[in-house]
Amino acid sequence: MSLEKLKLSKRLTATMTELGYLAPKEIQSRCISRILGGQDVIAIAPEGAGKTTTYVLSTLMKLKFTTDEAPKFLILAPNEERIDEIVDRFHQLSKNKSLRIIGLRASGSMEEEIDALVDGKDIVVATPNRARAIYLKLALNLNRIQTLIIDDAEEIIKQGMQNPVRELAESCGKVQHLVFSTVEHQKLYDMIDVHLNENYALIEVDELENESVDTLDLFLYQAPNFTTKINLLNHLLQDKEVFQKVVVFVNSKLTAQKLASSLFSAEKQEIAILNPLFYDDFGYETVQDFTDNKRSRVLIIARENTNIVDLTYIPFIIQFELPNEKEEFLKHLLKNDQNEETVILTFSTDLELPMVRKIEQAVGKRMEILELPDDLLVYSPAMNKKKKAVKAEQEDSSRGGAFHQKKESNAKTFNYGGGEKAKMKMKKK
Repeated sequence: MSLEKLKLSKRLTATMTELGYLAPKEIQSRCISRILGGQDVIAIAPEGAGKTTTYVLSTLMKLKFTTDEAPKFLILAPNEERIDEIVDRFHQLSKNKSLRIIGLRASGSMEEEIDALVDGKDIVVATPNRARAIYLKLALNLNRIQTLIIDDAEEIIKQGMQNPVRELAESCGKVQHLVFSTVEHQKLYDMIDVHLNENYALIEVDELENESVDTLDLFLYQAPNFTTKINLLNHLLQDKEVFQKVVVFVNSKLTAQKLASSLFSAEKQEIAILNPLFYDDFGYETVQDFTDNKRSRVLIIARENTNIVDLTYIPFIIQFELPNEKEEFLKHLLKNDQNEETVILTFSTDLELPMVRKIEQAVGKRMEILELPDDLLVYSPAMNKKKKAVKAEQEDSSRGGAFHQKKESNAKTFNYGGGEKAKMKMKKK
């Protein structure tokens, strides 16, 4: 497919050609026509797939010359570095030195940014928090916004900026919404779903490296939270015939200590930590010491301050937490004659899925998704409310005298947020 098929202006087509783009990427060919047609779009694609160029080209195509001071496009990004990249991309593709665009940065002077907005801007790029702060000062006019763009939505969610996004989307009113993310999960829809038009398009681009790497077998469990991960690990470890020697990776030594204390064990020395943080925690100095002790079945390793370890003869490696850098995960991925029977199980929450995608990009293949066990206890915050209510009721009833249980008609009821339960089978969803 040639660039002409995108139906860009001659100037934009010429600029793309000068930059070395002879053909559009898949996400551009699938999204741009929909965006120009006014449709709401959620685009899911990995890093480097061309998401930024997609909405920059679309915005430049829709941008009309006007003397109106109020902005027409609001782009929300997770951090200042990303804001700079987006602004630079607009200048690179538009080649218009007088392009009315501004990046609102938390480290900048708010007074200067407000003055610049008063002078008139067409495109505003900002973090949700900064945009909301300036909007509340009545300096960011959202009445003329035509398109609201959320870039790196997964990172915005990870940083907990959903509420500012919702408030800004509500203030923009009826506009076109474009959401770009590397992953799709429920938190994404919780943030923006109420504002999307009913006929929105979900575009998914699944791009991997051309050549896959010969790795160990990779399986993925998707869990809603940390507590459910603990429940899942305890559930799997009940099968002692299968899980005879297991290495579990976490990120910090404090997490290693917390996890060790959360695992059920009827036998002494069954759960161990590599170089434990506290002297009274059972552990080893080397993986070899762990493999030599038949009483030890689980070794928890914190990536923090830990050099490369030899896991050649460990049949199960469980990535309980995803690292901050994919290279930390890739260290133990390659298959050889000594470890070809080793299996890697990865536990991932929604917020960790972007790292899963980066790892899959690096190895050129997807992890096989496993369904959660039928009888797994999936934790939800409502469970805590119920426990606290029961505990308070027990304390009141134990005091006697003036304390008494409430009448049934006055008693507060609690709704349980039961999680999904799925079968534990080695198959894709």
